Amino acid sequence: MKYDIEQLLEAGEVIQIYPEGYSMYPMFVPGRDAAVIKKADVKKIRRADVVLYRRKGSILVLHRVVKCRDGQFYMVGDNQMEIEGPVQEDQIKGILTAFARNGHRISVKNPFYVILSGMWLLLRPVRGIFWSFTAWVRKLHINKFIQK
Repeated sequence: MKYDIEQLLEAGEVIQIYPEGYSMYPMFVPGRDAAVIKKADVKKIRRADVVLYRRKGSILVLHRVVKCRDGQFYMVGDNQMEIEGPVQEDQIKGILTAFARNGHRISVKNPFYVILSGMWLLLRPVRGIFWSFTAWVRKLHINKFIQK
């Protein structure tokens, strides 16, 4: 039997999905990590929360809230720098409560997660530099390994 994600959330079910794509990398690695989501109370959504929303006439997306203002939300993927929005309250379907990695469930209330996700959001303007630096380090490491 096939279930609709939005119907399940609306019915109060907590769901587990496996995000596709790399917009939320490094938090979610496709094929490895799962998102645990419940129906969102849009009045309680805050900056840094990860929400599931439907783009107008399009797909469901799991991204982080950058800014909330007057019932409108602005989103960004953890692997992106460009902000999307405004997203309206009625587009928001669910909120991340935990994620599963390697058989372990980690709550979004975990202090380590809260600190890391907050720092990563603050680093949004310089993520491109971060990714360039890590690619350079990996290339150095690979070249050093090949030369041995």
